[in-house]
Amino acid sequence: MYGKSIKALLIAILFPVLLSAQEKFTLSGTVTDSDSNETLIGVNIIIPEIQSGTMTNEYGFYSITLPAGVYNIQVSYLGYKTISETLQLDSDITKNFKLIETAESLDEIVITEDVEELNIKKPQMSVNSLSIKTIKNMPVVLGEVDVIKSITLLPGVTNAGEGSSGFNVRGGAADQNLILLDEATIFNSSHLFGFFSVFNPDAIKDLKLYKGGIPAKYGGRVSSVLDIYQKEGNSSQFHMNGGIGLISSRLLAEGPIKKDKGSFLIGGRSSYAHLFLPLFDLDNVAYFYDLNTKLSYRLNDNNSIFLSGYFGRDVFELADSFENTYGNTVVNFRWNHLFSDKLFSNLSLIYSDYYYGLRLDFVEFDWESGIRNFNLKYDFKHYISNNFKLEYGLNSIYYKFNPGEINPTTESSGINPFKLIDKYAFENAIYVDAEHKLSNRLSVSYGARLSTFHRLGQDELNIYENDNPVIFNEDLNLYEKAEPIGTETFNRSDVIESFTNIEPRFALAYQLNDNSSVKASYNRMSQYLHLLSNTNSPTPLDVWTPSGKYVKPQLLDQVALGYFKTFKDNEFSLEVESFYKTIQNRIDYIDGADLIANNAIEQVILNGEARAYGLEVLFRKNEGKFTGWLAYTLSKSEQRTSGRTFVETGINNGEWYNTPFDKTHDVSLTANYELNKKWSFSTNFLFQTGQPATFPNGQYEYNGIVIPSYEARNSSRLPAYHRLDLAVNYNPKPNSEKKFKGQWIFGVYNVYNRRNAANITFRENRMSGNNEAVRLAIFGIVPSISYNFKF
Repeated sequence: MYGKSIKALLIAILFPVLLSAQEKFTLSGTVTDSDSNETLIGVNIIIPEIQSGTMTNEYGFYSITLPAGVYNIQVSYLGYKTISETLQLDSDITKNFKLIETAESLDEIVITEDVEELNIKKPQMSVNSLSIKTIKNMPVVLGEVDVIKSITLLPGVTNAGEGSSGFNVRGGAADQNLILLDEATIFNSSHLFGFFSVFNPDAIKDLKLYKGGIPAKYGGRVSSVLDIYQKEGNSSQFHMNGGIGLISSRLLAEGPIKKDKGSFLIGGRSSYAHLFLPLFDLDNVAYFYDLNTKLSYRLNDNNSIFLSGYFGRDVFELADSFENTYGNTVVNFRWNHLFSDKLFSNLSLIYSDYYYGLRLDFVEFDWESGIRNFNLKYDFKHYISNNFKLEYGLNSIYYKFNPGEINPTTESSGINPFKLIDKYAFENAIYVDAEHKLSNRLSVSYGARLSTFHRLGQDELNIYENDNPVIFNEDLNLYEKAEPIGTETFNRSDVIESFTNIEPRFALAYQLNDNSSVKASYNRMSQYLHLLSNTNSPTPLDVWTPSGKYVKPQLLDQVALGYFKTFKDNEFSLEVESFYKTIQNRIDYIDGADLIANNAIEQVILNGEARAYGLEVLFRKNEGKFTGWLAYTLSKSEQRTSGRTFVETGINNGEWYNTPFDKTHDVSLTANYELNKKWSFSTNFLFQTGQPATFPNGQYEYNGIVIPSYEARNSSRLPAYHRLDLAVNYNPKPNSEKKFKGQWIFGVYNVYNRRNAANITFRENRMSGNNEAVRLAIFGIVPSISYNFKF
């Protein structure tokens, strides 16, 4: 009797739950731009009655499961008119939405960091987005719109100096950033040695920068992920847009292959400043060009395919005696498949190639190097319930590294053909990530990535006594190359060395009230590739090398804590984050390390450690005629390489020293003001602590030769960096109904002509015989004008 009563009670309790579960249905679909049919990323689908909602993924798909009932569905996206629609949910429904832009502009799509209440609840933190519209309105050097330089205005992001390539995130090196274009890896993100980035803003659909709390689907780098997606193309009607600037121009065309089902996009850029150099009796040449392409086709409601590509080249010639060519080539085929209204998948086959070529006519030889990879990715997003979502997938990458090959260009050349040994590797990963809403106030995400790396067989590998390619000379108190005691040869299928790492990820968000929350995150990441460079920023000559017998993978552990708040119905927002991270096995170089054409790079590098910590503040004004943000970062970035034994001194006597990208203070102010439909104004102001540097602190004479002595590594700094930029945007006929629309952009870079130091060198003054310091400044004040058009 007692057992029957318990059974009846359990049935009475569980029956409503079971009945409720049976009465839940799924609402799913895609959200697109009404004019172009371009899918929109990060659109909010909100159900006010139950204070719930979801967002579209990278392909514009959404899915939400709700109890049966009648709901008011709100679809909102900044820059577009909000859709509010009443919907009766009594079965699984596929519902696609088309959003209309709030105002006509030159930008097909306006993507902005989502600051809706929904994001206050989400555990994702340390992520920044910039709208393409904002980037295009920013004043930049020589009037060329630049994605990379724009993200350096965000907290925690700096560059290595004016005219330098790459960017640094939270005290990390430039090679520790994973840069993706349509999921393909970009190994060099710069044109003209860092003056411009490789990304054509007209072709970009969405970009996100992950600085911490990085989802498990990303791996292979230990500092950040810059994830950029290209537009798909207009499947409704043909359009063209472009721009003409002082040193470069661009043109993009897009249109339907089959109306409302397939589209194409092709865009190109090229610089032409070198065409004017002969007017100044200069024989030098420096230019770049690139090409973005994409084909998209929706086979049916459950299947879409995409084929995208990028090709870019830089050419630099010096008076017919020197020619440098380098660039990226990537191709990606993707298949989106919807298994059900709750399970979305994306399969990608990717080819990526970075090439570097150098021809020196005065010594009559060619030099070529590069890195090539083939990548297979299969990703799934599973909307299991309204409170629980899963992402999981796998990734396999095959690498071929060409460290360098030299060939004579003439029969009379004194150079003999020489080939550095090619290296091969295979990187694999599987991952799972869960986003779990535990209560109305607490949400967590947790997951892990299991990565493996196999250094494959190569033609020849040096063997050293005690497996030690670097020895310490106690008499001279310095590190030296060890002499190999032999070599090993391998078949291509052999595995020289293997590494396996588990990379856990965890983040949580606790909502204090409707407008504020606190968040925390932890992530571990592994990096198996290393950029060999002893300069402060990457150059085309730098060579990537894989982990192996003598080079260990870098391992990151990072924790972050943040406070997030919105004010006045999201008109203002505040983000405050602190972080601390450590990196194991960070490469350091012995004094006098020679990295160029070195077939035994293990003889000049040591494994050290790095750490960085800091505080970031981002205050935004998101709405109104006046918008912008103020970003401030207080941080420290250090590196240490201790001696391996008691007698070894290590690098810098084993003490912590500033990394080249340590910037104690970093302040940036970005503001935009729309006076009316014709005129708008924008400005940037930047201030950064000077870059660390190593200066001589004395000299001595030996056999008639003056030899300088140097202070501890990076113990001095260049002068502080600061500048002010201004831009004015003018739309002559904003209300015109004609298809052709134009826009003028007038800009001034470095308004008050600050001569910021790119570096400081020391030399002897030939007139006085005294030593002197010489500052090199790349840019003073630079005015610019460009014309953008669309039809």
